[in-house]
Amino acid sequence: MQTIERTALTQLVTNEKYARKVLPFIKGDYFSDRTERTVFEEITKFVDKYNKIPTQTSLEIEVQSRKDLNENEYSKVVEVIKTLESTDVDFDWLVDTTEKFCKDKAVYNAIVEGISIIDGKDKNRGADAIPNILTDALAVGFDNSVGHDYLLDADSRFDYYHTVEEKIPFDLDFFNRITKGGLPPKTLNIALAGTGVGKSLFMCHMAANCLSQGRNVLYITLEMAEERIAERIDANLMNISMEDLHDLPKQMFENKIQKIIKNTTGTLIVKEYPTASAHSSHFRGLIKELAIKKSFKPDIIFIDYLNICGSSRFKGATNVNSYMYIKSIAEELRGLAVETNVPIMSATQTTRSGFVSTDIGLEDTSESFGLPATADFMFALISNEELDELNQIAVKQLKNRYNDPTTNKRFVIGIDRAKMKLYDVKLEEQKSIVDSNQTTEDDKFAEPVFDTTDFGEGWKV
Repeated sequence: MQTIERTALTQLVTNEKYARKVLPFIKGDYFSDRTERTVFEEITKFVDKYNKIPTQTSLEIEVQSRKDLNENEYSKVVEVIKTLESTDVDFDWLVDTTEKFCKDKAVYNAIVEGISIIDGKDKNRGADAIPNILTDALAVGFDNSVGHDYLLDADSRFDYYHTVEEKIPFDLDFFNRITKGGLPPKTLNIALAGTGVGKSLFMCHMAANCLSQGRNVLYITLEMAEERIAERIDANLMNISMEDLHDLPKQMFENKIQKIIKNTTGTLIVKEYPTASAHSSHFRGLIKELAIKKSFKPDIIFIDYLNICGSSRFKGATNVNSYMYIKSIAEELRGLAVETNVPIMSATQTTRSGFVSTDIGLEDTSESFGLPATADFMFALISNEELDELNQIAVKQLKNRYNDPTTNKRFVIGIDRAKMKLYDVKLEEQKSIVDSNQTTEDDKFAEPVFDTTDFGEGWKV
């Protein structure tokens, strides 16, 4: 009986187009029969060494040098090689069938590997490794692209330059300017601030605005309860202080909720995890569960906040330095953004020195410089007594892959802490805090931002 394993082996020695298509994705352990696995190993070794498919004769000769085969095993291998005669098979069907074979085998092997871990047979890995093993197996597939050919793919590149990228816009003018219209998909975006400055407020405001745009919003909180996050978003969308929110009659509250429902086509999901207990694999599972149970697919994900996430790569931060731990969290979150094709917005704490600094840079990122290295967009939220009196916070760009970070590098936005709102500050109100050394886009946008020397000591970052 002809099997996909035997068919694949036949095509690997008779069809170079097929071989070059599938060899990068087939693994030896996908072949359950040791004889067929041995033949596959010899094929791959030959291709790696000579960059062409082997003949039956060359395979028979090569297999003679194997030291791990007894006489009977050697005879079986030669027998299989002799059966690898060219056959006429539909190419597209063969590729699709081979891909399914690889997927099925990868999942099967992952399950077996997971059982081995649960049974304690794998001393190097714990149960926390199983989600990643299964995720990798489920991700097996044939990549149709081998990269961008600079010269031959010029037309597609031109089309790309003239395609308007789908972004999640801000309702804050300067943020739209510095990001060229908002946050693109597959990106990790980070706000840097100290305790009490406004990390969660910024994300709650942005989440509320995204919902108002008709977006599907997933807000993951590891610091505050779901109800506390929802309370902040209520205050923002209802335009009422959090204090007054608690005195609002039920009928009036319900009327305001109905108005919000009427004015949006989006959905906002708030999910709470205990601090440091959840990582990207948990978030990935949540997204899949929401898709099944609620037909919900997020357009943007908020994670409040990065430093108190866990890492799927490590059981805990005790056995690894903070640089590697935070870097791994950032890499996993950015990977999740790419996988889900949405922007992720998160935040991080400043260092102790950054908390009291009159100005800050990437070096003030708490625990890990690997975080700004991974992020696509990173900015600091800065406060002091003078800014508080003006109901403003300052923003400083730290890293920007979307635009020139020296353009509008620093600016201020208004803040209403009672209603959990942010708003634009009139340009003329920023003239007293102009940074004369910063670059501006053009005369239209050449408006001030602030000079840090005007604020003195006592910044809260």
